[in-house]
Amino acid sequence: MRRETGSPRSGWEEKVAEQGLCYGTPGRGKDGLARSYWDESVNYVFEMDEVLSLEADVELLHSMCLEAVDHVVTTERFKDFALPEWSWEGVAASWKRSDPHLYGRFDLRYDGSGPARLLEYNADTPTTLLEASILQWHWLKDTHPDDDQWNSLHEQLVTRWGEIAAKLPGSEVHFSWSGGDASGEDHVTTAYLQETAAEAGIDTVGLAIEDIGWDVALDRFVDLEEASIAALVKLYPWEWVLSDQFGKHALRSLPETLWIEPLWKTLLSNKALLAVLWEMYPGHPNLLPAYLDQPGLLTEYVRKPRLGREGANVTIVAPGYEVETGGVYGEEGFVYQLFDPLPEFDGYRPALGAWIVGDVSAGLGIRETAGLVTDDGAAFVPHRIPG
Repeated sequence: MRRETGSPRSGWEEKVAEQGLCYGTPGRGKDGLARSYWDESVNYVFEMDEVLSLEADVELLHSMCLEAVDHVVTTERFKDFALPEWSWEGVAASWKRSDPHLYGRFDLRYDGSGPARLLEYNADTPTTLLEASILQWHWLKDTHPDDDQWNSLHEQLVTRWGEIAAKLPGSEVHFSWSGGDASGEDHVTTAYLQETAAEAGIDTVGLAIEDIGWDVALDRFVDLEEASIAALVKLYPWEWVLSDQFGKHALRSLPETLWIEPLWKTLLSNKALLAVLWEMYPGHPNLLPAYLDQPGLLTEYVRKPRLGREGANVTIVAPGYEVETGGVYGEEGFVYQLFDPLPEFDGYRPALGAWIVGDVSAGLGIRETAGLVTDDGAAFVPHRIPG
């Protein structure tokens, strides 16, 4: 694994915009200077044996996470995940029904010299999908046509939709995004997922989540045409859904309305998962020691809110590394994870976002930051495997 620099393609801004990247809030480079969010002046190079090892690590981690869900449901440890008590039965039922899941993204620490270590699992509302699937593939074909890339995301998403189609309660899938997302990232990600479902032969409808209605007479969710919603893809976190009246309707609608991602994934998108995994697999080479609500024996650690996002409300406690980020999260409690700083390449630190589709490893996206915390100032950079 190494970091290389090069010249961006002529007209790259128009190219990535045509491919769907309509958001581009500037990232932050060294000394806080503005940096393009999509930065193809940089790429990471991996050898094939490294990628094969990472693929195996990701599928193993995924299977361990499913075992963790089963453990939490069986032992009814929902309180550790700060879930409202009225939702516990619904979460357990969703798991026992095997409500189908589509995709997820593991955030990993990896430097090429040892096994990948799990930092967290974005299993409910993962983004940077278009960048990982489409944008960096076109960059590769334009700039290094003889090289390869860890990237079968598009094909695997279409295949997975074909598998899910047989489990749909109706012939149509609604795809929703929040109108409150000013960046447009959620809308772009949802539109791309809708495209992959349509390619698999599924009838699709797009609408903002704010436009979803509840028909009291039918006791069902409906769209703007008053049609019942049989299946709904959302990029709206389950913890937000469960925090208001909408959430009670959502649980009542199951399983007549199929939700993607499913309700049981609220256990995987919660950082309490990190502590449960460490309890179940102590000393595992792909895990970092992690504990609920206190650091245990850790003297150097990262304190993360159970339900934080974009690196908010993170505290690093280690000699010479003290960092604390702001935000609005933490009311639901914290998880303490061993501090293992991201490796440094030319003054930047890459976090590997390894994708799983269904239960199969599917690709890699890299977000790079000048700081210790991968936050909303991180840039997305492509990667390649020499041919």
